[in-house]
Amino acid sequence: MSRNRSLISMTLAALSLAGAGAAVAQTADPAAASAPRQPASAEERAAYGRLDPLARSVFWSREMEVNPADPVAGVRLVEALRQLGQFDQATTVGQQVLVIQPQNVEAMLEIGRTQIARGQAFYGIAPLEQARSLAPTDWRPLSLLGVAYQQVSRTADAREAWNAALTLSPDNPEVLTNAAMALATDGDAPGAETLLRRAVTQPAATQKMRLNLAMVLGLQGKTGEAEQIIRRELPPASAERNLQWLRSQGRTAAPATSDTTALASARTWSSLQGQ
Repeated sequence: MSRNRSLISMTLAALSLAGAGAAVAQTADPAAASAPRQPASAEERAAYGRLDPLARSVFWSREMEVNPADPVAGVRLVEALRQLGQFDQATTVGQQVLVIQPQNVEAMLEIGRTQIARGQAFYGIAPLEQARSLAPTDWRPLSLLGVAYQQVSRTADAREAWNAALTLSPDNPEVLTNAAMALATDGDAPGAETLLRRAVTQPAATQKMRLNLAMVLGLQGKTGEAEQIIRRELPPASAERNLQWLRSQGRTAAPATSDTTALASARTWSSLQGQ
């Protein structure tokens, strides 16, 4: 961790020095001072792409000022704002991008993600459906549409979207996980387990997917296997917090059968993973 922080500090220092040098050069050269600002280099963009959402939001906001029609800057700014929880600003920026670039599929996807994240998926459905129409061979709009439909209780539409996404990208772990967690919120832990077991066997499976499998197993009373997964994936203190939560679920209730209870469980589990 300390090494990563040192690398980030060095990167920021290098970028700051470069900016300072440019400012000195502009002061010395009146013509340069009046010249339009230039977009950051590919190296600068890559460096900032590895930083935290706050740093990225500042950087990409500057890039949008330099070139409001930049097909990447606006989308990356929306992403950073969403990750900061600034959903209103993220939505506003996303809409601004679409005014200038009405067929920017990536912006539509980010708007959809933002509305889903804020619990207002209904308002993300239209841009996601537009993205699906513009990119019919892309599985991502369909995967996100499944999440949005599920959030507004359009269960049949959600399953149809996920099935279509899996047709385009068979055994895609992200699609399988989205469908699985929808089943979990509906109280179908065994069905969720089946899909998550498929997801975690894929090369692109993530830690979060494996921890979701652990949650679903724990909610069914399969605590032994759940504990094995959790202790493999998390450091001891975090693992113990998650295991205590699973044990408390087992003491207070059987695997959730209420949509509200299951959804609350999934949200609580998601926040625990970040600790």
